[in-house]
Amino acid sequence: MRYMKKTDNTVKKGRVIAVKGPVVDVSFQGADKIPSVYEVIKARTVDGREVIMEVIEQMENMVVRCVCLTLNIGLRRNSETVALGSVITMPDSEDCYGRLMNVFGEPLDGRGPVGGTRKRVPIRRPGTRSKNEVILGRKREYRIIETGLKMLDLLFPFVVGSKTGILGGAALGKSILTLEIIHNVVRKRGAACVFTGAGERIREGNELYLEMKKSGILDRVALVFGQMNESPGVRHEVVFSGITVAESMQEKGEDVIFFLDNVFRFTQAGAELSALMGRIPSETGYQPTLVSEVSEFHERIRSSAASSITAVEAVYVPADDLTDPAVVTIFSHLDSIIVLSREYVQRGLYPAIDPILSSSAYLDPAIVGERHFKIASEIRKVFQKFEELHKLVAVVGTHELSRQERVLYERALKLQNFLTQPFFVAEEYTGRKGRFVELEDTLNGCEGIISGRFDRAPAEKFYMIGEIE
Repeated sequence: MRYMKKTDNTVKKGRVIAVKGPVVDVSFQGADKIPSVYEVIKARTVDGREVIMEVIEQMENMVVRCVCLTLNIGLRRNSETVALGSVITMPDSEDCYGRLMNVFGEPLDGRGPVGGTRKRVPIRRPGTRSKNEVILGRKREYRIIETGLKMLDLLFPFVVGSKTGILGGAALGKSILTLEIIHNVVRKRGAACVFTGAGERIREGNELYLEMKKSGILDRVALVFGQMNESPGVRHEVVFSGITVAESMQEKGEDVIFFLDNVFRFTQAGAELSALMGRIPSETGYQPTLVSEVSEFHERIRSSAASSITAVEAVYVPADDLTDPAVVTIFSHLDSIIVLSREYVQRGLYPAIDPILSSSAYLDPAIVGERHFKIASEIRKVFQKFEELHKLVAVVGTHELSRQERVLYERALKLQNFLTQPFFVAEEYTGRKGRFVELEDTLNGCEGIISGRFDRAPAEKFYMIGEIE
């Protein structure tokens, strides 16, 4: 079952009065009351196919506006509808491990039904506080998750219960960086993981599933997909289906890592629905409810005294414009912002993270330690100076630099190359064996480069290696 059965004998029946693409208006004349927002309504097409809709707005004269979550071709005016008195539900997390599901919790992996006798969980919940939830003012304990990726562990440490955004335009490596983090964290830590694909390509979802199956990490991962070819309602609601599975794991005492690719597609689906509903758009065409929609989702990513949800979100940046209203709205909910650079991609530096534009709230000596903080701060200074010198070198070459500037410039090149890394999930494409690098090895390597211990070595020797041997 993809939705909960009605608990009473009252059946609310209505009729379709308008179909505007995926948006449908339904009249419930004669009913005691109209269905509530997010309630599921069922109808049938001319050829008998079931159409599942979700109420998104209550209107005047006993009319509700719905969004279709399944294909509604053939749905006619005056078709009979039935309100089910419930919201969409997902299977209990115990049944979700190793499974690939859609927004209803139905299987997409061809392995039979998901779930057994356990109670299903509604994807929309009232905003009540758990008795185990962290109370503001209580001293927080910071636990760092090592990803094995040098650039991330060094400059943008992952903290349990944090929200990290991976921002970038098209073809900059957001998805593959997300997959590498999943591979390393699940394999090394055995962490529980939920991956939600919102509006992404079917090909990417297929590759992700097969890669996880091949790597042997599928049994600790639940996958929920609302794909690019589905209705905007599915692409919007799938993030709530995914976070519901993560919350279910958290309630069982698990520290959950929640991956979302791509949160921008979630806001984009909301904009499509808003336009279909006839709402007046706000800045640059986005929906007027953009801030509340993004907030509603992010407020459910929270930790308790016993367990946590750590979020890693890929954020598509349209036209590489970091000032886009949707991107800026998502910014405000993130603790760490990792910005991918097109220039770094063109230079073959992977992961293509721009250390100057990116930032982390957790790069603090009280969290990472004095030594780590000191090395990271020195590296940021070196990269900042490199950006200034790089423009000059592009015009006149390195021979016009002073000796001190030339040494700093060469060390910066070595650091850039050292912080590149071959990925496990890209071995078939690059021919390089993936490397997991411990934080201590990363710190030792960076410390050696900064101190001048490797000044005699050419910069090319540091490219796509693991630790410095």
